[in-house]
Amino acid sequence: MIFDNQEPPIILSIGGSLLATPDGINTAFLKRLNTFVRKYIKRGKRFFLVAGGGVTARAYRDAGKYVVGGMTSDDLDWIGIHATRLNAHLLRTIFEDIAHPRIIENYDKKLRDWKEPLVIGAGWKPGWSTDYDAVILARDYGANLIINMSNIDWVYNEDPRTHKDAYPISKLTWGEFEKIVGTEWSPGINAPFDPIAAQLARKLRLTVIVANGENIENLEKIIEGDAFDGTVVQPYRIDASFYDREYYVGDKGRYRFGRRTSLLGMLFSNLAIYYRAMLINIFLKPKNCLDIGCGTGKLVAMLRKLGIDAYGVEISDHALELADKQVRPFLKKGDVINLPYSENEFDLVLTFDVLEHLERGKIKKAINESIRVSRKFIMHKIYTKENIWIRWFHSKDFSHLSIFGGRFWRRKFLEHPDAALQRNSIFHLPLFMESIFLLKKK
Repeated sequence: MIFDNQEPPIILSIGGSLLATPDGINTAFLKRLNTFVRKYIKRGKRFFLVAGGGVTARAYRDAGKYVVGGMTSDDLDWIGIHATRLNAHLLRTIFEDIAHPRIIENYDKKLRDWKEPLVIGAGWKPGWSTDYDAVILARDYGANLIINMSNIDWVYNEDPRTHKDAYPISKLTWGEFEKIVGTEWSPGINAPFDPIAAQLARKLRLTVIVANGENIENLEKIIEGDAFDGTVVQPYRIDASFYDREYYVGDKGRYRFGRRTSLLGMLFSNLAIYYRAMLINIFLKPKNCLDIGCGTGKLVAMLRKLGIDAYGVEISDHALELADKQVRPFLKKGDVINLPYSENEFDLVLTFDVLEHLERGKIKKAINESIRVSRKFIMHKIYTKENIWIRWFHSKDFSHLSIFGGRFWRRKFLEHPDAALQRNSIFHLPLFMESIFLLKKK
């Protein structure tokens, strides 16, 4: 199983059409895939590669039908399964020096204490596509991302081969996806993601990205948290509308011991705000600062009481409406990936529990924006998987789209050319409670 000090594995469901074409094995793609996987394994990533059957499966299926005139669904499935296993063995040969020695062909037989950074999977049994196998792997090994590598760039509202007016969709919920692909599985189905696998992914609240596997540069953008081409299918539509009035008054995302509007909830919330404000005032001493994702502006109000010229930016109209009248003049509507401020405008730019709410493709741009508008310090308090107290005291927050280990975020900050990650330069609570990253503008 995965270890607590490692990032969750990333699952690549590789369509068989990428591995083999009517002209033969796609060696050009395999070379690029080899370079891509090894590059990120060197950076500490771990992968499951699940091989599809593709043209190989269809060729054997069509041959059988031609000879006997018809085949059972089980026979068709078994042909597809054995084609995936052939493709999986090819991948296993390419990655022999870094891959687990066993190709997963029986998903009931779990890997125990596996050390290798790469595991290969193939088809298992009739009725299960390799998309479904990928979802099983996500469930069993703690992965929070499946990249479905196919020969299409997007999911379309209709089949673009038969509908000239079909248009690509960048974001879908599983319910919306189901309306497009249906709920039935058949051997060799031509769908961007198997409908049965989609139903399980919806139940497990997984995120799947459908993207063109041939475009390795685009896959790198997905891994890096940069903007990418592809369709994100997720449990809920997470945007500004998700953070409705009930979220801010405590009906959603509340602490297990009560609503934020309860006496105990308000006491805990106010203590947290006071602690954050004192942390900033004592250790960083900014003349002015910007709180990105300020919510109802309570931290901004506290900082202003301490003599700091504090401002806030918030994407939710509901939060701004609920803000106290005295702090409203210092709050502005805006998006973390497009801040309405000039370069080098604030001594300190900060976020508290914001970045983990972003989709993967917005992370890099959000970090860039926070650094752009700062002239001195940038501080990000982020919920990481090491902060286990959240799971003890807080109910499930489905807007947490990017829960990673601290190593993921440190690497993001260390790689930025315009800021330096500061170490041990600010007080913070133990890691099981909070993760704080302080950067200094270069």
